[in-house]
Amino acid sequence: MKIALASDHAGFPLKAALLVHLKGLGHEVSDLGTCCADKPVDYPDFAEKAARAVLSGAARRAIVVCGSGVGACVAANKLKGIRAGLCHDTYSAHQGVEHDDINVLCLGARIIGQSLAFEIAEAFTAAEFSKEDRHQRRLDKITKLEAGN
Repeated sequence: MKIALASDHAGFPLKAALLVHLKGLGHEVSDLGTCCADKPVDYPDFAEKAARAVLSGAARRAIVVCGSGVGACVAANKLKGIRAGLCHDTYSAHQGVEHDDINVLCLGARIIGQSLAFEIAEAFTAAEFSKEDRHQRRLDKITKLEAGN
């Protein structure tokens, strides 16, 4: 799977580990920055880069890492067509894709450890939207909300 991966400075160490892990699983991963942990940057810039990669088709899904994951999730969800979910457990990661068709996973590097982040990312990338009538109906309602109707 093509995955866009981005972080701010707080998420950089976990992003770097995720990059290696996801590539090791056979995913095609685009590292969209940031480049280091010691130069402060703004998470909305990197959440936007990852979300735009999904919207353009350059990536099928994205993972964004910041300190708590909250800011990245808020920022990514401002782009029409993005359904970002903050997940700190494997159930939410796969269920978010299966039921809600999330296309961006947000993680908090100061909240979870590396091993759990790997498991969450694996659950997210392995899951597929169920297309069950009830889930599609709900997704259609979200799309309508997004359109301002």
